[in-house]
Amino acid sequence: MEAANDSIKNTLVVRKPCFGLPTACSQCLSAYIYLKLSQLPFHLHFHLNYPDSDQIPYFEAGDSVVYNNEKEGIIECLKKDERVGDLDLDAGISSLPEWIPTKVMLTTWLADALEYELWVGCDGSSAYNIYYSDLPWPIGKVLFWKKYHWVKQKHAITKNNVEVKEEEIYERANSAYDALSTLLGDANYLLGSRPSSLDAIFLAHALVVLQALPETSTLHIKFSEHANLVRYVQQHKTELIEAGAFPSNDTPFHAGASSSASKGSKSKSKPKGEKTKEESKEEKTYRKRAKYFVVAQVVAVVLFVSIMSGYGSGDVEVDDADADYGYD
Repeated sequence: MEAANDSIKNTLVVRKPCFGLPTACSQCLSAYIYLKLSQLPFHLHFHLNYPDSDQIPYFEAGDSVVYNNEKEGIIECLKKDERVGDLDLDAGISSLPEWIPTKVMLTTWLADALEYELWVGCDGSSAYNIYYSDLPWPIGKVLFWKKYHWVKQKHAITKNNVEVKEEEIYERANSAYDALSTLLGDANYLLGSRPSSLDAIFLAHALVVLQALPETSTLHIKFSEHANLVRYVQQHKTELIEAGAFPSNDTPFHAGASSSASKGSKSKSKPKGEKTKEESKEEKTYRKRAKYFVVAQVVAVVLFVSIMSGYGSGDVEVDDADADYGYD
């Protein structure tokens, strides 16, 4: 699909590439795949700081930017943004009866299962490499530990019910794989003869499962049992990623998103302001922000540890004994 204005520079800002993927963050990867399926030309930049920012991924078009933490998410915002052209892949498909149950499976059962597998179910090395490996080791370690406990609290997991909860999560994921395998059959797309946002979401999930998780992981094993799903992923991986290898990034730091930014923005896009600073000033700004980031994260770590040291009276128990992170 052609952009409304070919002169506008489109840039998708994502987390770093790893595991042979342009980005191994599932949310970033789904946005990347959606734009590829839309055939919209765009540049890819990698954001190495603020790994806990819910604004990433974000999309820049000219002087405006759309963040992932906006009300409906980045893909829904892109579908409605007239400045980048007609990007609504779901027109004529979202009215199908299979649409809602399929989207629910992808955004709840499978999203929850991948989140659990990355942070709790496996040794944690995959999640650490995706999000924290570029940070100083103590900060990355503590941020991982914080996220690990957040995931356990989200799913109400305690040392007494961990086996039951884990079984529930994996059973739902396996049921979703069975249903999606039946829905796909021998077709090239989940619904109809053309791609939709559901394909972007599912392909991102599947690629992370198959390439970022260890082969011994439960999700990897369960997904691999469905030959048509594996075929579907390999076909589109060749078309969307391997055929046009993702570009190298000449601007690894992108300071547009901050973990301290407000969440749930009401506006669909925000002005970025004019880019009038010279390169030397940008480099100075980068160094200042990098120093500030390290100091701010150290303060946050101290505060977090102080708060968690008094934690224990809540409804959900956390047990450090089962937090085998799997990295040094």
